[in-house]
Amino acid sequence: MNNKNIRSLSDLRPGETAAVLFLTDPAHDLAERLTDLGLTAGSAVTCTMKSPLGDPCAYLIRGAVIALRRADASIVAVGEVL
Repeated sequence: MNNKNIRSLSDLRPGETAAVLFLTDPAHDLAERLTDLGLTAGSAVTCTMKSPLGDPCAYLIRGAVIALRRADASIVAVGEVL
């Protein structure tokens, strides 16, 4: 996979699925919590809904729907689902 295929989780549109690659800022306040929620390398994540103003967004990860603010979702690098 080349760098042009790497995007931020916050870039996904509703209905779009991607694979988690890595956290771009492991020192971020919520990095450990995001990992605990299942946002680990190789996990598939789907954007299920965006609020009318675009923040927060709902994501389906490992059978659970979680809502994340754009700033928090932006530290999760995603790529194409294999």
